[in-house]
Amino acid sequence: MKSRILKRILKGLLLIIILFVLLMVSPRIWSVINPEKPPVGYHFEILDYLAVGTGLEKMINMTPAVPEDIQEIKNIEYKNVDGKSLQLDMYIPKNIKKPAPLLVFIHGGGWRSGQRSDYLVYLVAFAKKGYITATVSYRLLKDGPYPACVQDITDAVQWFYKHGDEYGFNPDRIALVGGSAGAHLALMAAYEWKKPGHTSDSIYASPNRHRIKAVVDIYGPIDMTTDYARSQPLVTSFIAHSYVEAPNLYREASPIQYLDKNDPPTMILHGTSDNLVPISQSDMFKSKLDSLGVPNVYYRVPLWPHAMDAALRVNEFSQLKMNDFFEKYLNK
Repeated sequence: MKSRILKRILKGLLLIIILFVLLMVSPRIWSVINPEKPPVGYHFEILDYLAVGTGLEKMINMTPAVPEDIQEIKNIEYKNVDGKSLQLDMYIPKNIKKPAPLLVFIHGGGWRSGQRSDYLVYLVAFAKKGYITATVSYRLLKDGPYPACVQDITDAVQWFYKHGDEYGFNPDRIALVGGSAGAHLALMAAYEWKKPGHTSDSIYASPNRHRIKAVVDIYGPIDMTTDYARSQPLVTSFIAHSYVEAPNLYREASPIQYLDKNDPPTMILHGTSDNLVPISQSDMFKSKLDSLGVPNVYYRVPLWPHAMDAALRVNEFSQLKMNDFFEKYLNK
């Protein structure tokens, strides 16, 4: 009797082990069989960490070497606020023969942390492909809540428009790319958030002005007026008021409020298991873009959490699809 119970227990444990192994290896098998499709994750965050800890899932190299054929120019001041220097870095291929497209990467960190070197993996990879790349710092929450960082990124964009000749890029072929809070800032700038007090005779009204040509949103928040955002501590800290106190600020800080049919082509990447910025934000975003006729491409990356592109498989997929997007909309 005892031996039969023991056998059943052992068979049950064996079945659990087999199912667990299948659960852990099936995502990578899927990616090998379907390299053009979004890589599949591990259902739960704890399994993601386990996959990394066991070496099953590789992480990106956050500090890749800058090749000798790429010029790195660091600590360029684009703005000074009350003695605080806001700076950017640029990565310029040395063999450029004509003005190249510019990709501007904006780091995340919940508007309260992060640094511009966080996206070095993208900066170097796309510079190798012949793009000029740049990364921008902005005021974090310790220096001021909304709209400080939005003002900084829109001012950085204006700086880029004026310095194309100096650094060898075409100011009419600029794409903004951001992740999380950086995606929010990229979208605000690309969709032309207006500084309070700007009038119709401002730079935004000029018929000959430059415009952002493409934008990439990597799991960024889109609508701050939704239930998710109203109770999200990062969002309420960013706005520095509760929704009840200042609903107008939550609308004003939402990229979706600035969408119109003339906005640049938009790419969205978002993990379906994101517990920080829900996938519903990007689903809603996609629907709005479609309704306006704005060219867009949307990749729902199955079973990946927030910051999914820190995983090598997701990062490689993201770079592949971003490159396709830029070839279509930025290199014309």
